[in-house]
Amino acid sequence: MQSGTNTLVETVAKTEVTNISPFGIWILSNDKEYFISYKDFPVFITASIKQIANVTTDFSGNLHWEELDADIELDCLEHPERYPLLYR
Repeated sequence: MQSGTNTLVETVAKTEVTNISPFGIWILSNDKEYFISYKDFPVFITASIKQIANVTTDFSGNLHWEELDADIELDCLEHPERYPLLYR
């Protein structure tokens, strides 16, 4: 009797920083461009270009900066109205 095997295929999004401006960062991930504002994500204000450029993606395509200890879900960038940035 032959049993089948399950294979988990990990797909990682192609992600790159396309522009760093005085107002924020432009990221290209899976052929979609996203803007990350310094106002909404102040961790990037004092980050070096090298730290910002060192972005990786997880299996879901979410963004991760290891050295900055920062993570951003792509859904948060696509639908910011679902993620109010309010401290209570």
